Amino acid sequence: MELQVLTPPAGAPAVRTARAADHPALVGLWRRSVEASHAFLAPGDVDGIENEVRRGLKAVPELWLAEAEGAPAGFLGCTGNHIDMLFVAPEHFRRGVGSLLLGHARRLHGPLRLSVNEANAAALAFYRARGFRMTGRSPADSEGRPYPLLHLSQAGA
Repeated sequence: MELQVLTPPAGAPAVRTARAADHPALVGLWRRSVEASHAFLAPGDVDGIENEVRRGLKAVPELWLAEAEGAPAGFLGCTGNHIDMLFVAPEHFRRGVGSLLLGHARRLHGPLRLSVNEANAAALAFYRARGFRMTGRSPADSEGRPYPLLHLSQAGA
């Protein structure tokens, strides 16, 4: 994957291609984000999912990192127009990092698709405010755990 850097407005986070050397910091960011926003997950499940995230970071075709002041502020992994993962550091919640990453993916791939935990009301509201509509529901997550997923897409996806 070719390294790409976007020029942001002064003081705004910058989006760049994530590198393997970024993965440990992204796993830490993921953990902090989940602990701040996914109270519905059982602690043992968080540990197991963390291992899946480690593998997923290596496997996702595109992995984008938003950096603020030289530190990871959020990341997005996608396969074409499907968002596989989007996580923002808690200290950057509601500061435009998630929107920046989604906008980057949309510029590259057009209307987007994704799945979100049904119990994550804040994430669902975030996506709905960005034009996502529900297209389906699964009673369990991709590993069969009892965390229902809502499938969302933007118009035209």
